Amino acid sequence: MPRLDRLLAHNLDCPRRQATRLCRHGHVTDESGAALRDPALPIPPSALPITVRVAGEPAILRVRYHVMQHKPRGVVTALRDDRHPTARDLLGDVPLGRDLRAVGRLDLDTSGLLLWTTEGALLHRLTHPRYAVPRVYQAALARPYRAPTEDLTLDDGHRPKLLALAPLERASCHPGLHVPEEAECLATITLDAGKFHEVRRIFAALGSHVLGLCRVAYGSIALPYDLAPGTHRELDLHARFADLHPAPAEAPA
Repeated sequence: MPRLDRLLAHNLDCPRRQATRLCRHGHVTDESGAALRDPALPIPPSALPITVRVAGEPAILRVRYHVMQHKPRGVVTALRDDRHPTARDLLGDVPLGRDLRAVGRLDLDTSGLLLWTTEGALLHRLTHPRYAVPRVYQAALARPYRAPTEDLTLDDGHRPKLLALAPLERASCHPGLHVPEEAECLATITLDAGKFHEVRRIFAALGSHVLGLCRVAYGSIALPYDLAPGTHRELDLHARFADLHPAPAEAPA
């Protein structure tokens, strides 16, 4: 069970000794104003997150933190980059920020839903191909694409698994999708994995070219229409994906 001093150190990004001193000197209180002087005070996980006051200022204590972000174009999915702004920079000062990691990646010119979590095990389940979490994208294309065949193969020999591919009406486009004037075709595509530039390479193999690309859903989580590019919102990924299990293995051909 989490101890008060460990929760304070983790959430305030301070040494545990400092958290212990804060408790013993009466600087940590509950919402009623009662001092929490025992640094070893156990906090039931079911009670988290909780709000305490540290030197009079409110502090929310958590063991996990999750975020959905609307990543804009021109931003890389990285913790740091010397040439481009990063999606992590756009999050700013968020709780447990030093432990936050992106769930997969969106390339520089792709916008849309980017999830972040502090839970390593959850991150693994959301990104590993065994769990086959569907990703939905909307694409603006330079020209119409050919219908895919079962033996569709990309330039490196990879055979992608398309869960869905369908035309998209302009009226149904997510506002986060960049649609240049020269775009002749719009489409929605769903994959069960997120390999390097896979959506762009699929449309190239189908005789088209991606001009704009936006991820609009990851599993059961859709990109809200009112979440502006560059902004983020907290959500409970742990609860949304609590029942996620590996996909059944395909029978050999």
